[in-house]
Order: sequence, then C-alpha cells, then structure tokens
Amino acid sequence: MAKKRDDEREEKILDVDASMQGTIAFKDPVNLRINGSFEGKLDAKGNLTIGENARVKANINGDRVIIAGKVTGNINATESISIVAPALVRGDIAAPRLSIADGSIFDGRISMTSAKEKQGSPFLTDMLDLRDVAQFLEVEEKVLEEWAHKKKIPAFQEDGHWRFRRTEIEKWVEQERVNV
Repeated sequence: MAKKRDDEREEKILDVDASMQGTIAFKDPVNLRINGSFEGKLDAKGNLTIGENARVKANINGDRVIIAGKVTGNINATESISIVAPALVRGDIAAPRLSIADGSIFDGRISMTSAKEKQGSPFLTDMLDLRDVAQFLEVEEKVLEEWAHKKKIPAFQEDGHWRFRRTEIEKWVEQERVNV
C-alpha cells in the first residue's frame, strides 16, 4: 500500500441530501454539495454546489459557488459564481467572476469586484436589506421596519429602502444578548 506524501491534501467531500436549518461554516476548504433543502447561513471554503433539486434560503459566503437549484438570499464569492440551468436565484450577488447560463433565472443586483477591491471597501459585501436582516433575526419584516424607524436597531435608508451593515447588526445582536 502506497503511503501518502505529507504535501498531498486529502480531498474533503460533503454531500448533503436532507432538510437542514441553521448555520454551516467551514474553516478548511471542502467540496460541499447540497441536494436537499437548507435554511440559515452558509460559510463555505472551497467549492459549494447547490444541486438542481436543492431549495436554499440562506445568505452564502464561499470561494467558488455553483448553483443549479433554487436559492433565496445574498451570495458572496471570493473567486466565482456560476448559475446554471435550471437555477432560480433571488438575491444580490458579489464575485469577481460570474457566469449565468441560458435557461437560468436571476433576480437581484450584481457586484463584480476583485477580492482586493472588496478588502479596500468592506461595505461592498457588508450591506443587507430588510429581508436579509428579518430572516437572520427571525422576525417579521414589519417588526424590523418599526425597530429601524424608531432607531432601536442600526439602520439607514437608501433610495427609500432600509439598509443595514452586517458588522453593525452583529454587534447589536451581541449587545442585546448581554442586556438580556
């Protein structure tokens, strides 16, 4: 039996074909494929594939993201996003490289910046809308809108829509936990 060299990395593959809810985060690169339904937050390193039968409601951060299923949520990729038929994507996307294949559907805004440009301007990937924050906090959008209007939560209006900075919301959540 041949011994593996130390410099050879073992490929890590995770194939999820189930209904899951919560946060999935990876520190090390993996090849993650989701074929079932997922709701929550995805932070993946390496390759993330959303299969044709997958139904995902999540904000996604990854290196290389390939989508063939239904995704509702914002997607940020450090390298690339590929949307292939019969994908349906609803949410904003940010990546230095993007491909949208014929037969797929995309409804949202696109920001194509390099990783270097993102580092220089942290708010390019830090902006959230009312729907994102309501989903994250698990409250109704009307409740969140009321909090924003009464300045109970850090928010500002842009083009008539409430906007939130991810870092400020995360700080606010931590502060609220301390106050409870």
